[in-house]
Amino acid sequence: MTVEADPFGEVRPPEPLRVVVADDNPVVRAGLSALLTGRDGLEVVAEAADGREAYEATLAHRPDVVLLDVRMPGVDGLTALPHLVPLTAVLMLTYSGESDIVHEALRRGANGYLVHGEFTPDELVTAVRDARRGRPHLTPTAAGRLLAQLREGGAEDPAFSDAPAGSWPLSGPTSTKNLSQLQPDVAQSVSDRSTYGLSGREAEIMELIASGMSNQQIAATCFISEKTVKNHINRIFAKLHSTSRAEATAKWRGDGRSSTRGGGGRW
Repeated sequence: MTVEADPFGEVRPPEPLRVVVADDNPVVRAGLSALLTGRDGLEVVAEAADGREAYEATLAHRPDVVLLDVRMPGVDGLTALPHLVPLTAVLMLTYSGESDIVHEALRRGANGYLVHGEFTPDELVTAVRDARRGRPHLTPTAAGRLLAQLREGGAEDPAFSDAPAGSWPLSGPTSTKNLSQLQPDVAQSVSDRSTYGLSGREAEIMELIASGMSNQQIAATCFISEKTVKNHINRIFAKLHSTSRAEATAKWRGDGRSSTRGGGGRW
C-alpha cells in the first residue's frame, strides 16, 4: 500500500487492502471475514458462496485479493479461477490438498495455495498481503503434493482442460443455463463421494485424512472432538470397506491401490 498526499500537502492514510472471501461454508466465511477485518490495513468487502458469486463480487467491488475455496456447489473454484485471475490476485484457501488440484490451481494462475489447518492467523494475513504483491505462499501439504507430482513428471488431467475466458457468460437471461453446463465435476475427477455414500462432513474428513492429517489435527481444523473424529472415521471406513487410512485414501482417490504403507494402523 502507498501513502498519498492530498493537494494541500496533508498525508492521507493508506487505502486498506480489499478482500473477497469465497467459501460455501457460512461459518468459514464469517470466521475469515472477522479475522481479516480485524487486522490493520485489511478489509473484507464481500463474501461469496460459490465461484459465480465470487466473480460477480469481484466485478462489483474490485478487490485486491480473492480467497477462493476449491469445492463449492454451483460453480467451483477451479472453474472460476481463470475468470478471476485477469481481475485480481487469487489465493486458494481450501481443505482440498490433492496434487492434481494443487497443480491445476497454480497452473490456472492462483497466487498461492493454503490448506486449512496448516497456517496461523498471522500467516494467513501475510499470505493475503503477499498475494497482492505477487509473492506466492504454499502450505506444507500443497508444497509436498506439488513437489511429488513434479518429481513424477505428472501429466495434466484432461478433466482440467482450460475453458476460453469468453465461454463463461455471467449476465443475461441464459447465464444460469450456461453456468450449469460449464460446471466441471472437479470432485468426481478426483474422488466421487457419491460412489461411497459419504455425507458432506464425512467427505470433508476423508479429504483431511488423505492430506495426511492426524486425528488431533482434524479435530482442530473441524472444531470437533477427537472422539467425534474417530466416530466419523469408523463410518468412513465402513462405507469405503477399508481397514486403514492408506486403504481408504487409495479408494477415495480412485487409484485402485490398497497399500498399507504410511499409516497401516486403524488410527
